[in-house]
Amino acid sequence: MSEPTVLYAEQGAVALLTLNRPLALNSFTRQMHHDLWAALAQAEANQAIRALVITGAGRAFCAGADLAEFDFEPGPDLVARADPGPVIDQAFNPTVRRLQSLRMPTLAAINGVAAGAGASLALTCDIAIAAPGASFIQAFSKIGLVPDAGGSWFLTERLGLARAMALAMTGDKLSATQARDWGMIWEVADDCLAAAQAMAARLADMPTAALVATRHLLRHSHTRTLNQQLDVERDTQSTMGRTHDYIEGVMAFREKRPARFTGR
Repeated sequence: MSEPTVLYAEQGAVALLTLNRPLALNSFTRQMHHDLWAALAQAEANQAIRALVITGAGRAFCAGADLAEFDFEPGPDLVARADPGPVIDQAFNPTVRRLQSLRMPTLAAINGVAAGAGASLALTCDIAIAAPGASFIQAFSKIGLVPDAGGSWFLTERLGLARAMALAMTGDKLSATQARDWGMIWEVADDCLAAAQAMAARLADMPTAALVATRHLLRHSHTRTLNQQLDVERDTQSTMGRTHDYIEGVMAFREKRPARFTGR
């Protein structure tokens, strides 16, 4: 049997998912999406897992979609057969939505090139840490397409319209250092996987529900007015106020001791 396209491992309270098609630069097939969903479900099913790291095997993080999965065989209905819309709708978009709704913080350890939807995947995660030699390429314009898998949204959100527009139109490579300096990613580390795992272990000891609620507050803040955001903050804070970790955090502060968060 062939190796799974996504490897799954648990290290304490952290799940590690490794995209595992190194010879194809970890480009996505439909099977790989299904394997990733299964790995995400496995992590969510284990209540002891409270943070998750995604990285790539070999020299790349992810080169986006595997174009070998598209039917470009000359003949009738070529345009319909080569249409990228169905695989975006049935595979890439569900992956982005799945990661955004995960019950735990997510981190990307970007060990090499993140191209096309691979760059989008990295930006879907809550925190991204890249190796010094990693790079980000909006490869879509080079083959007559547009950013997908949330790329147009994440780029504009992280970089602003001017930088997002130029990167998307030119398809120029963005280095890890420049991505950090522009605010696209959190950090550049010589061992990006170790750095991401250390950050994940730190987050796994924190109040998980509050971290995920923070994700939703920040991700959607630009869609609301300030008055609307104030109301959402109030309601979210009230929900968090009914969690074990809120009571524990305040009690620990009052008693001058480390808090023992459980994620509940």
